Amino acid sequence: MVTLSEKILGAQAGTYVDRKVDKAFCHDGTGIQAKIIYDAIGAPGLANPDAVYVIYDHIAPANNSQTAELQAELRTFAEKNGAHFREIGSGICHQVMAEGLVHPGEVVIGADSHSCTLGALGAFATGVGASDMAGIWVSGETWLRVPDSIGLHLSGSLNAGVEWKDVALSYVAELGMDGGTYAALEFTGEAAPSVPMEGRLTLCNMAVEAGAKTGLFYADTETRRYLAGYSVPCHMQLPENPVYVRECDLDLSSLEPVCAVPHRVDTIQPVSQLAGIALDQVFIGTCTNGRFEDLARAARILKGDRVKVRTIVVPASERDYLQAITTGVAADLVKAGCIMGPPGCGPCLGAHMGVLGEGEVALSTANRNFKNRMGVGASYYLCSPSTAAASALVGEIADPREVL
Repeated sequence: MVTLSEKILGAQAGTYVDRKVDKAFCHDGTGIQAKIIYDAIGAPGLANPDAVYVIYDHIAPANNSQTAELQAELRTFAEKNGAHFREIGSGICHQVMAEGLVHPGEVVIGADSHSCTLGALGAFATGVGASDMAGIWVSGETWLRVPDSIGLHLSGSLNAGVEWKDVALSYVAELGMDGGTYAALEFTGEAAPSVPMEGRLTLCNMAVEAGAKTGLFYADTETRRYLAGYSVPCHMQLPENPVYVRECDLDLSSLEPVCAVPHRVDTIQPVSQLAGIALDQVFIGTCTNGRFEDLARAARILKGDRVKVRTIVVPASERDYLQAITTGVAADLVKAGCIMGPPGCGPCLGAHMGVLGEGEVALSTANRNFKNRMGVGASYYLCSPSTAAASALVGEIADPREVL
């Protein structure tokens, strides 16, 4: 009677454990902070360089000379110490790691809060701060308190115009922004095996928005299918009568397109009730919804038409971008008037390439709409790629079901 987290970490919930880290990754923002701490303790070298990844995604390309200098310093560190390095344009760290690098049953630690994304692959994946990452570099291990688990039981199937982002926003609203604090969210139920990998990545990505330590799917036939595309073997995981501290039922058939309204992720309203709110910008991308499947759904809505508001599209990875190019999806987006950015986080963190001005309103497929995040004094609504595309066509929030 164990949860997936207990199985992977090898101990009961509430127990403190030291565990070898199978994969550790950081980005250009957190990596330089970890290096400062690493240098302060004498730069003793990496315990396991092959497990360490440095991926440039947050301010990529650099937005000023100071950023460029810091990136150069971290780049030199990675190359000198034999860590895996991914240059600007490779994509968002979570997506890059999901492309054949993370395997079921692994302990994966990222220096970013949305590292829980990788639980979609049946791994225990969570985020830490810079000091913890520096400790992992030096020791190859970390300590964890094994979390309690919340069971999110999925049933039914999605209706037309409803996407996995709508499911994610709905469960965050049900749990609340602190309702899953330090818990592991396990996605189970009769509908769980039918969730495609891109949907699993979206659902696990937003676990932290409910305060959770991680989100996980059991590795199954869908996981095996996905990893086979990277020639990675998949060890299946079966539930062992897990005991949950809380259980929630999500009937996919009952859901509709929703938006998280400013300035809380857990406060949602149906898109149909928000229709008509004027927009200054639409953003499609991020580690939540910048995958090829997301871009393709948006392109199907926009193809043959023109957006009525500035619309920024940023692929989650180089692989996603190349697939969008070779399939014609990127061309359809550009012809519709969208601005394509290089693979990475884009304007999500409010650093560059799409920051909003005072009083502006944006619709975004990102995972956070906190006040001042993407521009001081601006407001952000969170939604699915289909809702974003439908809204871009009219310059105001619109229901995607009306254009499908």
